[in-house]
Amino acid sequence: MSVTIDVEGFAELEKALDNLSKSAGKAVLRRALKKAAQPTADLARSMAPVKTGKLAKSVIVGTRLDGRQARIHRRMFRDDKAAVEMFVGPSYLRGDGGRHGHLVEFGTSKMAARPFMRPAWDQDKNAMLERLSDELWAELEKSIRRAEKRAAKLAAKG
Repeated sequence: MSVTIDVEGFAELEKALDNLSKSAGKAVLRRALKKAAQPTADLARSMAPVKTGKLAKSVIVGTRLDGRQARIHRRMFRDDKAAVEMFVGPSYLRGDGGRHGHLVEFGTSKMAARPFMRPAWDQDKNAMLERLSDELWAELEKSIRRAEKRAAKLAAKG
């Protein structure tokens, strides 16, 4: 399933990011996305059904997918050259709980669905986009200040 979100006011942000190196710009985006998405992950953790507690502990914000997820993602976004991607959800990398997160979320023939990721997203998406905007500007300003400081230091050395 794909979700499309239209946001406004990011053109100025993109122009400001163009003033940074590619790696610095990606780092800004990565840090801002992680900070903005963390409350959504926390909300999903609190909504996860508790049997052993492993599922809730496995919900993370990260850049990595497991092998199967990565293959599906590559097929879905083959032509999309996104600069930075961040994922929120159960991770198999963080214990056994994440391996079965999709079964809990969507259910099986023997088990009713107990969604926790989608309700967390639905409840937090607008606030997350606001946080993302704020975090992007804050991270961008910090990165620009660091770059200016480095340039001044290099100029002083001569």
